[in-house]
This record gives sequence, structure tokens and C-alpha cells, in this order.
Amino acid sequence: MALEQEFNSVDVASSTSTAALEGVDTQNLPKLPPAREPETQWQQINRQISQFLDQLPYYLNQFWVAYKLPLITLVLVLVATVTLKVVLTVLNAINDLPLLEPTLQLIGIIYSTWFVFRYLLQSSTRQELLAEIRAFKAQTLGE
Repeated sequence: MALEQEFNSVDVASSTSTAALEGVDTQNLPKLPPAREPETQWQQINRQISQFLDQLPYYLNQFWVAYKLPLITLVLVLVATVTLKVVLTVLNAINDLPLLEPTLQLIGIIYSTWFVFRYLLQSSTRQELLAEIRAFKAQTLGE
């Protein structure tokens, strides 16, 4: 019964926009935050894109940690392919110059002939070549 009297005594026509029970201090009561306006579809898309871009460095770092070796291998293969194409293009351009192609072929034939006579015909020179290859391998690989 007392509760009904309190509800009946609510001042609906007061100058403030909130209704309060008489005799209750409303200054210390928690207030609700104002209602948010609903987001439009573009605002939702913009918010999602912004969140993704904020997390992008983290995603890239995790991807790099997980796939470091395959990525390095892929980059090396791509670099080797591009380098090979550039070298072949330069060699084709050189071969198109008159008299340069036969000159370079003659130099290659002369060097190959010298190498065979110098290192491959006699057993002692083959041993010398093998020793030079082993020394180069030890120097290069650090053995």
C-alpha cells in the first residue's frame, strides 16, 4: 500500500525531464549513458577496416614468424629467375653485335682447349687440379 502511494506521488509535470520519487535524493544515483545512434552500414565497414589496419602489423609479424624460411626461399627463387632473365637478355644483345659473337666463341674454344691440355691429359696435372679445387672448397666453406 505504501508503495502505491509513492508511485502515485510521482510528479509527472515537473520542470525537469526526469521523474523522481518525492523525498529521494537523485543527485547521487548512477546515470545511464546516452543511447548511441545506430551505426550505418558504411560506419560499420569503416570501423572494421580501421580495426583490421590497426592489427595489420601484428598479423604480418605472425605470418613472417610462421613462414620465414619458405618466404626467404621464394624470394631467392624469384631473384634468381629475374637475374637469369637479365643475363640472358644481355647475352642476346651482345650476340646481336656483328663479329662479337664469333669472337667470344673463339675465345671460349681456345680457353677450353688450353684447360684440357693443361689439367686433364696427364695424371699429375689432374692431381694438381684436384688439390686446387679442395683448397678452394676449404677456403670457401671454412673447413
